[in-house]
This record gives sequence, C-alpha cells and structure tokens, in this order.
Amino acid sequence: MEKMMKAVVLDKPTKGEDVLLSEIAIPEVKPGWVLVKIKAFGMNHSEAILREFEIENDYIQKPIIPGIECVGEIEDPSDSGWEKGQKIAALMGGMGRSFNGSYAEYALLPVHHVFPVESALPWEEMAAIPETYFTAWGSLFQCLRLTKEDKLLVRGATCALGYVAVQLAKALGCTVAGTTHRESKMELLRKAGCDECILDDGSLRGKISWVTKALELIGIKTVKDTMMCMEQGGIVCNTGVLGKIYEWNHFDPIKDIPNGVCLTGFYSNYPTAGMMQDIFSFMDEHRLEPLTGATYDFENIRDACIALDEGQVNGKIVVKIGG
Repeated sequence: MEKMMKAVVLDKPTKGEDVLLSEIAIPEVKPGWVLVKIKAFGMNHSEAILREFEIENDYIQKPIIPGIECVGEIEDPSDSGWEKGQKIAALMGGMGRSFNGSYAEYALLPVHHVFPVESALPWEEMAAIPETYFTAWGSLFQCLRLTKEDKLLVRGATCALGYVAVQLAKALGCTVAGTTHRESKMELLRKAGCDECILDDGSLRGKISWVTKALELIGIKTVKDTMMCMEQGGIVCNTGVLGKIYEWNHFDPIKDIPNGVCLTGFYSNYPTAGMMQDIFSFMDEHRLEPLTGATYDFENIRDACIALDEGQVNGKIVVKIGG
C-alpha cells in the first residue's frame, strides 16, 4: 500500500485563496535523487508569479508542486552516501518548476541541489536562509563585489530580499541607503538599519549621491534611473522584478547604460555548497539572526499564499511542517 503525504498540487493559474492541500503518494527514490522529509520552507515572490501566470508555460511541469527551497532531513539517501536524518537545505535548480518542489511533507530532490548543513537554529529560522540569503549573497558579493568602503543603494529594500541585503551589508560595515514607495514603510527602513531612508516616487536623481554599488529589486521599471545615480565605476545589480515588468524592450546598451557605470544581474538558479557554507559562516561570525516576517503552519498554507500575494507581511514568510 502506497504511503501518502499532504501537498499543494497545481495544474492551472491559482489565486492564494484557492490553494488547497491534497493527499498524494510519497515519491519513490531513484539514483541521483534523495527523499527529503521537509521541516519548513520559505516562500518567494517567484512562487506567486508561478501561480499567477507562469504555470501556463510549456516549460513548467504539470501538475506541479510549487516551492523553490526547503530545509529538512534526509528520509532516504538513495545512492548519495548521506545518512538518514542528515540536516539539509535545498533550493533552486528547477525545483517547483521542472520537478516537484517544497509545498509538501516530502520532496524527491536531485543530489546536486541538496546541501548538508550543520546548524542549531530552529527549523523555521533555518528556512528563512536558503534562497533569500543565497540571492542576497550572490548579488552583493559575486556581482557587486561589495566591500566595507562602499555606499550601497538597495532599491526596494522593504521586501524580504531587501531586508536581508541591508542586514548583510551593514554587518560588513557599508553605508546603506534603502528605498520604499510607501510612506508607511519608511520606519521599517530605519529599523532595518538603513543610514539613508528614501521615499521612492520613481526618480532618485538628485535625491542621493556617492552611490558606488546598487542592488536593483524593482527591476526594469527603475533600473535606468538607478544607473543615473551612480558614481563613476559604480556597479548596478538587477536581481528583482517587484515592478512586474519582465522584459526590457528597445534596450540600447550604448545609450541606456551611463558611461563608466556597469550593469549586471544575479540569476539564483546555481547555488553551490561553498556559497551556502560561506553564508552560514558569515552569519555565525557576525552573530546574525535570520530575518523572518511571519510563520504559518502547513495546514494554513492558503493563508500564507494570500499573505504572499497581497504583500501583507514585511519580510520572509516561512511555513513549518509538523512539530
């Protein structure tokens, strides 16, 4: 008799209020893949995009269990060489799009995107780390090559990724300017540790100076304006799409990128064990606590999806499974 598990299973665009838990069979292991007992997972803007419209694309496996990250324990190590009970973090690599993801009690995941971790953090705190901290880390240190001498602009700093970027940059010793387009969130920027808090009306030119590095989380909607705020030799990393514009039509790099400014982007689909360990080590060294905005039980996944869709939570939404 097949063993069953609870999971969110989608085959069409689905609003948060329509998300339901289903009973399906626990997947069987196969070579190169491990079965993970999921303890908690973080939620991400890209999962809302999947539910909103991306699921209609042919490259999305259907039906699909969404979720691009999780933390948990190895339930069946298959041929990985790991032991049952090993703590792991898993993220990206097609998770929740090309193969079933983390909105489930168990997940069958490829070994190359599963990373052993040693941490005394509670599961719900660990779950705030994998995708968000990896994306912030890669954007800041791989793409922007951030140093403590830099002044960093985080455009869209009150999203979960923005909070983490501010936290990491301040721990490094940078001066940080953060923006929000809502006056009601200005105090959140101050609490996050921003040295400059800017209400963003779509144009920052003349409102900020001496910016050497910028993390663009609004995306194409504001990236040209962000580039115009940079010092010579400055770097802009476009990582987010909060502005909900996904293609840059009529982009002319000669005219649109100011002289002496560099534009790059971070694509978080390729995590490595080394980068994941660097993140945990940095957080231990600087005694940083993972930033979470709200935690939901798996049975209340519908409420969590509504909160994600409506932007009800300031910071990372985490869903925990079991006790």
